[in-house]
Amino acid sequence: MTDKRADGVHWSFWVIGAVALIWHVLGVVNFFVQMNPEMLAAYRESERAIIEGRPAWATAGFAIAVFGGAIGCVLLLLRHSAAYYWFIASLVGVIVTLSHAFGIGIDFGIGEILGIILMPLVVAIFLIWYSTKAASRGWIS
Repeated sequence: MTDKRADGVHWSFWVIGAVALIWHVLGVVNFFVQMNPEMLAAYRESERAIIEGRPAWATAGFAIAVFGGAIGCVLLLLRHSAAYYWFIASLVGVIVTLSHAFGIGIDFGIGEILGIILMPLVVAIFLIWYSTKAASRGWIS
């Protein structure tokens, strides 16, 4: 059994692309949920404080992070090199969103640090790196 498909793309490319797309689609769903006041009531107090006090520029950053990442993932799975630029836009959106979260002075717990801060940053950086790697191997063009 070979570890490559007939088109020369390693099987892990499809797994990483699909998992990353699911991650970003969940982010898009979360974005829309946060726009609904009834749904927002179910969030933890620290999360509500971030969302309810978030200015328009930070909300725009969140939108760019999740929608840009989702578009980047679709382009990655379509094997288009423009995915790289969408992943950069997504990282910028993550940084903009996090700059607001840090600026409001909430004492984050370890779960919030991992889930709200570290994971989106790590995923965004990883996808930029991975799309570069995929391009260098000829998997996207």
